[in-house]
Amino acid sequence: MNPSIKQLRAFVAVAHSRSLAEASERIHLSQPALSIAIRKLEETVGGPLFARTTRQLSLTPEGEAFLPVAIRLLNDWTEAFEDLGELFSKQRGKITLAALPTLAAGLLPGIIATFREHHPRINLSLHDVLAEQVNQLVREGRADLGFSVPPFESEDLAFEPLLVDRYVAVCPLGHPLLEQRRVKWEQLTGHPFIGINRLSSSRQDIDRIMAEVGKPLDILCDVSQIATVGRMVAAGIGISVLPALSFRQIAADGIGYRPLVTPTIDRELGIVMRRRHPLSAAASALLEVIRSANATKPTK
Repeated sequence: MNPSIKQLRAFVAVAHSRSLAEASERIHLSQPALSIAIRKLEETVGGPLFARTTRQLSLTPEGEAFLPVAIRLLNDWTEAFEDLGELFSKQRGKITLAALPTLAAGLLPGIIATFREHHPRINLSLHDVLAEQVNQLVREGRADLGFSVPPFESEDLAFEPLLVDRYVAVCPLGHPLLEQRRVKWEQLTGHPFIGINRLSSSRQDIDRIMAEVGKPLDILCDVSQIATVGRMVAAGIGISVLPALSFRQIAADGIGYRPLVTPTIDRELGIVMRRRHPLSAAASALLEVIRSANATKPTK
């Protein structure tokens, strides 16, 4: 049987005071209970830790050797529960997030700022990646929360909707498409087009819709970053299609945009979580901030 924390405390108190009466007052334990704790500890370790005289207690050589170990064990015990208490009270901790670039730039900065006001000692790490990578990071437990489109056929992942985004046609200022209040998808054909990453969820939507309307895009080039799309459009190289939320990622100088219709595509965005894995106290607190912020948004 291993020594108990009560026995270790009794041993250290007596070792420091060399008096049962003084040790009893120090740890608020009666002298008989203290004596029993020391006796049981000695029985457990297999020999005496104190040499008893008529006037005081002194440590045996084995007791002298064990004292720094017992002190370290008590300190580790205390620190372990202090650390655990800080985690549960959100005084410290770490949260890892994975998000689509549009959400990383358009949704999360304000939420993270609000969260940091209340929990400044919790560290946050953010990966802005494609939708499938968001799912993979959450699925493998490398991200506490994901922010993306609904996972496709993923029974191990749960999705909580937050907002709906829509696609817009992005054109250089002075482009004829900007003379309209809305642009039909089929009107994109015949104009040099700047495409975004073929693996992105947005590009997959764009390719699917253009196939449905039966109009091919005149793709001049594909780029990986939304900010690059904005710069190329502003330079007059071509037009593009982006989620409306992505405009927080690009400089608006030299470009304009119009809603895309026929069809009008709603792009649902939200939180991705593992179904059967509880969140840490810190991640749960962040989730509540997100839900609260979403609940207070005015309905449109």
